[in-house]
Amino acid sequence: MKKYLVKPETKVKLAKWDPNDTGDFKGGKEEGLALLEKLNARLEILQEVLFAEHKHKVLVILQAMDTGGKDGAIRRVFDRVNPAGVRVASFKAPTAEELDHDFLWRIHKQVPAKGEMVIFNRSHYEDVLVVRVHNYVPPEVWGRRFDQINQFERTLAENGTTILKFYLHIDLDEQKERLQARLDDPAKRWKFRLGDLEERKFWPDYMNAFEDVLGKTSTTYAPWYIILPTANGSAIW
Repeated sequence: MKKYLVKPETKVKLAKWDPNDTGDFKGGKEEGLALLEKLNARLEILQEVLFAEHKHKVLVILQAMDTGGKDGAIRRVFDRVNPAGVRVASFKAPTAEELDHDFLWRIHKQVPAKGEMVIFNRSHYEDVLVVRVHNYVPPEVWGRRFDQINQFERTLAENGTTILKFYLHIDLDEQKERLQARLDDPAKRWKFRLGDLEERKFWPDYMNAFEDVLGKTSTTYAPWYIILPTANGSAIW
């Protein structure tokens, strides 16, 4: 995993990260699924210990472009954990009430309690991504949020929360294939939104924003990992 760790204060260029890189893994999809099954069993045991001990907390943060595979990753990776101690929090466009508070207000209410594991499907990072790309707030506002996020995550870490952040990296061509696959499969057509096509026009802006996120908010207490879910065409989610 060290290969995919974003070191603190590192300048990240996502164009240099090949989404098809397999690292040390040379197998295909079937081998990947077999390995995942073993890891699922190990995660099941660790999660039960976390829940029973009722002392530590785990927060997993997933970020990606549309079709990046966040839902699939959650479904596959956490397939065998006990739902009594694990939950998923998804963050969409803020409500009027949420907009009346600071941007971390709705986030803090969802962080894990003792013995709990929480997965953020999108997160507080939307407030330095989509709001930046679409100019919902001026640069002096979203620019301050990097330090505020680091302080927020430091507070969580100092109070017993283990934070793991994963950016699922795909390229523009892969996203096109995945969008087309949604259209071609009637069972998945509900996932397709015309807005996804509009967002594709902002791809370079999103890449610049993600590079700043990864470089400015990967810390020793809340590290970012770049995950390549399309490696060798053998994505398992």
